[in-house]
Amino acid sequence: MNMILPVAAMLTTLIILIYPILLTMSPNKNNFPKNVKLAVQMACMTSLIPMFFFMNHGLEMMLTNFFLLPISTFNIKISFIMDMYSLVFTPIALFVTWSILEFSMWYMAQDPHINKFFKYLLIFLIAMIMLITANNLFQFFIGWEGVGIMSFLLIGWWYARSDANSAALQAIIYNRIGDIGLILAISWFTMNMSNWQIQEILLYNNNNLIPAIGLILAATGKSAQFGLHPWLPSAMEGPTPVSALLHSSTMVVAGIFLLVRMHPILENSQTALTTCLCLGSMTTLFTAICAITQNDIKKIVAFSTSSQLGLMMVTIGLNQPQLAFMHISTHAFFKAMLFLCSGSIIHNLSNEQDIRMMGSIKNTMPITSSCLTIGNLALMGTPFLSGFYSKDTIIETLNNSHLNAWALLLTILATMLTAAYSARIMFYVQMKHIRHKPLSNINENTKTLINPILRLATGTLIAGLLITTTILPTKTLQMTMTTSIKLTALTVTIIGLVIALDTMNFTTLFSKQFQSMTYHFSNQLGFFNMLHRSSPNLTLKTSQKMSTQMNDLIWLEKIGPKGLTSMQLPIINIMSSQKGLIKAYLTTFIATTIFFLALS
Repeated sequence: MNMILPVAAMLTTLIILIYPILLTMSPNKNNFPKNVKLAVQMACMTSLIPMFFFMNHGLEMMLTNFFLLPISTFNIKISFIMDMYSLVFTPIALFVTWSILEFSMWYMAQDPHINKFFKYLLIFLIAMIMLITANNLFQFFIGWEGVGIMSFLLIGWWYARSDANSAALQAIIYNRIGDIGLILAISWFTMNMSNWQIQEILLYNNNNLIPAIGLILAATGKSAQFGLHPWLPSAMEGPTPVSALLHSSTMVVAGIFLLVRMHPILENSQTALTTCLCLGSMTTLFTAICAITQNDIKKIVAFSTSSQLGLMMVTIGLNQPQLAFMHISTHAFFKAMLFLCSGSIIHNLSNEQDIRMMGSIKNTMPITSSCLTIGNLALMGTPFLSGFYSKDTIIETLNNSHLNAWALLLTILATMLTAAYSARIMFYVQMKHIRHKPLSNINENTKTLINPILRLATGTLIAGLLITTTILPTKTLQMTMTTSIKLTALTVTIIGLVIALDTMNFTTLFSKQFQSMTYHFSNQLGFFNMLHRSSPNLTLKTSQKMSTQMNDLIWLEKIGPKGLTSMQLPIINIMSSQKGLIKAYLTTFIATTIFFLALS
């Protein structure tokens, strides 16, 4: 079989993506956004060639071109891997990014630095592709840090706003905690291996818990699992295209992709798998609870991303990495579309993000409204949309596993709440009467707005079936189950939908509602922001008091000017008979003078 064509196509894809960055060195930067969009579009078409070879012939390969840094006992190589994960996900990431870039040409048209914005998005994409095609932990770490620093720059794009600055810092600081876990795992492999080749590391695997815990910590930070999750909703301070790219096919899925790639390290460790299972189930339920009472449309979609990432972590804990990867692939289409629809609504309603101030969008923006409905239905797991094929299979696998029943219950509850907050978006945004400002300039006829959303809607409708027929799980799933287990996911989704519709009928009334502690727990993100800020706040105040008081007491009084004065006084008293008693001296002088004048 000819191996040259798929290899050449993959390398051509990388060259096409790098070429627009080289163009930025020239003084003429006209039509740069259009050139970037065209380059990603061409790269997407080119990347389909190796994927078709994999689909037809099962062709997988590794490319090790040269030694980057040979040391006496350790070698760092430049190595690419073309397997199921990289060959399938690369076209998906390029397809989604192509749509987001085209949407950005409409959304960011008035931004004075649009060329820099597109360059940042392109570097973001290249870093993610480097991460998924790396067969070497050194390359993987470069891609890992690349998506981290680009997320920092893009979340804080509107740096004049203090919220954007704090959100960008929050993202980078939480991810530093995850980076500690990845560096721990890499350091452990360095002590026990002669190189960082992933395939050799997986062959050497001796089921040690240290690298497994390091990898889980890395994925917890990057994929915003419970405990390190607050940065993900805060990242909504960035432009909507950034949110779409961040949540669909780049930054947040990198942590889950790490666990999928390195899964042989975890698969025989029951402690690691149970940790993943419990961590994922807590994440998916907690973030679904937080999404229920949010009113910012972007934050609701952001919490849905975190909930789906928790579901992927549950799948890792079930020892089914192929299913987790399948959910990553199907999730990318409808999540990007949900963000683009949200961006279209926000932009057309003069930057209004509160769903309570929308309403009746189905009449004024029919295409956006229809695609928003499709995306929410896919998120719920509606049959025959892309989310159904992966999400339903995950819940069926969880039902048939002899694992933690507590994790199963949390995941089922999260699935029900997913239907509730998805229905809430559709209800408030599209139904009832108009509640937005009357002078909003709504225009849905722009091609750069409609084409990307329709393209992603098409992917949402057919991608699940295509990916299911392409990615056949290598681990055989249980094919026979009772009807009740088979319909569990669909049943709880319908229950959540009914409860949400019934509740929303009450919330449309204008009577004052009592806000309980449960509501505040959900609306205030489980009080995590207060908890996470209390420690830095205490440290800041303590250090401030210590610095001011110690500075005044020691440097000014004990050692500084007052200290020097007090140290010199005894010497002055010894060396001089003058005691500094001016009044006594003056009185003595006058009395003596008068006495001698009287005698004379």
